[in-house]
Amino acid sequence: MKLNVTTIDATAAGSIDLADEVFGVTVRNDLLARTVDWQLAKRRSGNHKTKGISEIQGTTKKPYAQKGTGRARQGSLRSPQFRGGARIFGPVVRSHEYDLPKKVRVLALKSALSAKAAAGQLIVLDVAAVPTPKTKELALRLDKLKLASALFVGGAELDKNFALAARNIPNIDVLPSAGANVYDIMRRDMLVLTKDAVAQLEARLK
Repeated sequence: MKLNVTTIDATAAGSIDLADEVFGVTVRNDLLARTVDWQLAKRRSGNHKTKGISEIQGTTKKPYAQKGTGRARQGSLRSPQFRGGARIFGPVVRSHEYDLPKKVRVLALKSALSAKAAAGQLIVLDVAAVPTPKTKELALRLDKLKLASALFVGGAELDKNFALAARNIPNIDVLPSAGANVYDIMRRDMLVLTKDAVAQLEARLK
């Protein structure tokens, strides 16, 4: 698959051949959904918590006698049937993370890259770098490229000026190639890869 390469100033910079086994696979929507669910589950803090009967502050005395009152027997005012009492089987602090096979994750990432390429939502830059870390100047360059919602994936290390300039622009994300993932790719309209990112992704996924 051949794709034109552009610069950050929206000028032509040649072309590049994309590997079909990475950017031209059949898109598996089921694997995309599984991987996004897996990523979001890993992000959950899991710090929701309700109190059990042993954690409720209050008396341990029996409210009234077991027999002879004509009322239902009760053992504690901290029981869940009373106002301010415990909650039975409530949520506790836990991890929501679970395992997803590596083959599924790899194929899902290939599917995400291929989906962007097939939809014409993939741009290849020669390099993602700017001379100064000025948000206004970078925003003007992105307007030339017609990018309002995009994920930029750079090489092993990001250009510091570019990362600083981009972090205050809404709907623009910047990641190194090692951080490329299905969720961040699919949540933005456009995917912008540098030539270094293409080389590293192909080496990682072939």
